[in-house]
Amino acid sequence: MPQHYIAFDLETAKIIDGPVGDLKSHRPLGITCAATLSSEEDEPRTWHGKTAEGTPSPRMNTREVVELVHFLVDASSQGATILTWNGLGFDFDILGEESGLVEECKQLARHHVDMMFHVFCQLGYPIGLGKAAEGMGLPGKSSSEAQKLAPNMWAEGLYDEILDYVAQDARATLSVGQACEERGEICWITRKGYPTCKPLPNGWLTVTQAMALPEPDTSWMDSPMLRTKFTDWL
Repeated sequence: MPQHYIAFDLETAKIIDGPVGDLKSHRPLGITCAATLSSEEDEPRTWHGKTAEGTPSPRMNTREVVELVHFLVDASSQGATILTWNGLGFDFDILGEESGLVEECKQLARHHVDMMFHVFCQLGYPIGLGKAAEGMGLPGKSSSEAQKLAPNMWAEGLYDEILDYVAQDARATLSVGQACEERGEICWITRKGYPTCKPLPNGWLTVTQAMALPEPDTSWMDSPMLRTKFTDWL
């Protein structure tokens, strides 16, 4: 029986002038919106704050973020597997801070499938969702402009554009996850433009399972990235 996945992604609210560097160093970042997509449904569900008039608010308040966390906790407890791309190192960390439900978000992070982290644990370096989608012959992110300017565009009232963008991220996450599982491998396009693949002999691993993988040989790298970059907040 196919795995019941729920893909998840969020967008942050804080507008940063100048070089961004490590985005989490500018926290608290706030959350403008998020998207979830169940493999048992056809369309993503989008989440955002609402004003008294029912229009999108500048950012989700604590109650609204808590509702999103409870949805993910309930889905997980009912057997669904939460699926992200860098959810361990970013989305669940921010979700914990914004909701105040840090322990719940740590548990979600440990037991969900973060495809990027799984691949990183195998390779010793991360790859991007867009490059994985391209390597798997699937649609990727919908807009590079939205990726760079999402907080600014939300603040300017371009809500539909950003909701479409985060929804497409959830679609891409789910489609990549399912395609890789079906084929037993993940393929991506390298920085030099070459296609390459890596077997997934046991399918996707949860964060806890991926952390137990042996460290890959990174002796060829000048400054190899450590797993603690993603796990330190746990």
